[in-house]
Amino acid sequence: MSKVIEKKIRTDYFDQVKSGQKTFELRLADWDCQPGDVLVLKEVDINGQYTGRSLRKKVGFIVKTKELDFFTPQEIEEHGYQVISLLEEGAA
Repeated sequence: MSKVIEKKIRTDYFDQVKSGQKTFELRLADWDCQPGDVLVLKEVDINGQYTGRSLRKKVGFIVKTKELDFFTPQEIEEHGYQVISLLEEGAA
């Protein structure tokens, strides 16, 4: 059964999600979510105060970094990770 999860999001990221430019979320995995859950992103200003704006997004594919064993600890230390959004070719 899917659930609704509320999370804060900074204004700059809120606007990018709203416009469709940002199609992913990078979050600390200290809470559970599953594909099909609904993530309610509640905008907060620079002081952490809610602005009253929010977006609802359905959770799709999830990767948790502790599950990744593609790279050595040395490679991770040197380069870190990057999260890449995949769009249809020809999309803005």
